[in-house]
Amino acid sequence: MKRLNLVLMALLLSTSIYAANPYKYTVDLTRVSDDKVFVELETPRIKEKEIKFYMPKIIPGTYAIADYGRMVSDLKAYDKRDNLMEVERLDDNTWLIKDARKLRKITYLVEDTYDTEKSGPSIFQPAGTNIEDDKNFIINNSGFFGYFEGMKKEEFELNIVRESSFYGATGMIPDNNPPLIGKLDIEGPTADLAVDRFIAEDYDRLIDSPLMYSEADTAIIKVANTDVLIASYSPNKMVSAKEIAESIREVLAAQNQFLGGKLPVDKYAFIFYFTDQPVTSYGALEHSYSSVYYMPEQTIEQMNQQLRDFAAHEFFHIVTPLNIHSEEIGSFDFNDPKMSRHLWMYEGMTEYFAGSVQVKYGLVTPEEYLGMLQEKLVISQQFKDQLPFTELSLGALDEYADQYYNVYQKGALIGAALDIQLRELSDGAYGVQDMMSDLSKKYGKDKSFRDEELFDEIVNLTYPEIGEFLNTYVAGDQSLPYDEIFDKVGVNVINNGTVKQHSLIFNQSNVTLGQYEGNQMLAISNEAGLDAMGKALGLKSGDIVLKMNGKDFPVYGPELNAFLGEQVQMIPGLETFTMTVWREVDGEGQKVELSAPNQQIEVPVPLALVFNEEASEQQLKLRDYWLKPAEQK
Repeated sequence: MKRLNLVLMALLLSTSIYAANPYKYTVDLTRVSDDKVFVELETPRIKEKEIKFYMPKIIPGTYAIADYGRMVSDLKAYDKRDNLMEVERLDDNTWLIKDARKLRKITYLVEDTYDTEKSGPSIFQPAGTNIEDDKNFIINNSGFFGYFEGMKKEEFELNIVRESSFYGATGMIPDNNPPLIGKLDIEGPTADLAVDRFIAEDYDRLIDSPLMYSEADTAIIKVANTDVLIASYSPNKMVSAKEIAESIREVLAAQNQFLGGKLPVDKYAFIFYFTDQPVTSYGALEHSYSSVYYMPEQTIEQMNQQLRDFAAHEFFHIVTPLNIHSEEIGSFDFNDPKMSRHLWMYEGMTEYFAGSVQVKYGLVTPEEYLGMLQEKLVISQQFKDQLPFTELSLGALDEYADQYYNVYQKGALIGAALDIQLRELSDGAYGVQDMMSDLSKKYGKDKSFRDEELFDEIVNLTYPEIGEFLNTYVAGDQSLPYDEIFDKVGVNVINNGTVKQHSLIFNQSNVTLGQYEGNQMLAISNEAGLDAMGKALGLKSGDIVLKMNGKDFPVYGPELNAFLGEQVQMIPGLETFTMTVWREVDGEGQKVELSAPNQQIEVPVPLALVFNEEASEQQLKLRDYWLKPAEQK
């Protein structure tokens, strides 16, 4: 890359269409030093004698302290004559600026969170920042841009200087036609640079609008009235945006039908960052017009179903919290947050919809869908079942942080139970889809509900019995009556029984690690611990697995879970189960090919959901209302 010395002198001209007192941020992605970039703020007019400048302590959707200000260094304030002003750092996220009426400019350096060595809370990667010079920039705006106390509602203008070969993926729509009124003082031709300008109506919208800059790898899907952008950064080109688009196209089309054929946003961006480094955690974070994904780099075949599940969940957040949210979220306090009671709706209902849409529109079978709910039921047993969900929500940052993951387990089951009860009360005519649609119409993105009044609003839209349900099982400490709920739709809850399912062979009692050509590979440790499928194959203790059903088995590492997930999807459709293993025979190692007819095995389970083969006509009718779209009932 050419060495660039960039002087930005009032780079862009504000016109009368913009707010009279905006923040004007410029970040230069072409000047990276020690994993840091330079940020400049042309400040709005300040009326106070002194004022606090904040970086966020937390952002919506994460339910965890981040302290983004730790990543900021060398913050300086200037008056209109470029004289330095007095600044005092009060804590990780707060600076006090004296004689603030004279303030005209702030500058500072920002370090990324992905590979920081700074002490403090670890930041969930999809909410973090990445600075890889000439490669990739993840700009979660909470990690780059701050605000002044009492001045979150002003407009924010964001100018990003980039290499012309880089593309900015975001849910925002850029305004890229500003007149230059300064000059670019650059060693080398100016054609190598470009500037993107974005306008956010306030700080909440800015933080709700992440960006990723890298060489373009994008695809666009038209879903109803919405342009859906898929942007991918895969360092070793193992997966492309076009492949991801094809993988999630069906689920997006199904969501469009699920939501009535018209979506509440004109543009939406899926932003995928794939890492080739070992990972201990990964995931996704929703925003109103986009979502960010941090995942281990794999082929599309290895992560197809996981991509669909992730995309289905995050895309549904265009319903809530975008169009249904409490005052605590509608006007979020980034440095002294007040939590809402209703994580059961923001995350639990969204997770329920992510599975429900797939079964309604044939992306998974009803049996597979029951398996998804069964898994949530089993995992939820690891958490405090008598803890009211409203209390969990209020304490998600601190007292009940260790219970948060149950939001995606029991929260989704609350959604299922509420849906079944609504369908029963309305003779199939009204479910949680309709309830959330009616709430969206009542509130919308610009109107917040009062946290303590939501249950009453839902009762007004539905039935008194729904109020009893919410107060007993969401705000109350009573366990969901799963037997009673699922019996309504002809589903049996089996406790400490067995179910028939296809085998993955491996479990904790029969696997270990073995060495093959210098790599750690999965190996059989105890053939006595094998199930009927493993025994039919003829696996033996010490066998090192090289292939499974025609696919090369990965070395032990981050790709293993995705590979096994792919096998779980594949195995039910196989007539013959095959494996290739490395086996010691008479002191010499050799490859051995194994095969046997595929079969289901009896598996002991603490809890299971199975369809009742003797369900009544009424149960089957309600089941159809629950699992099929309206047009098929």
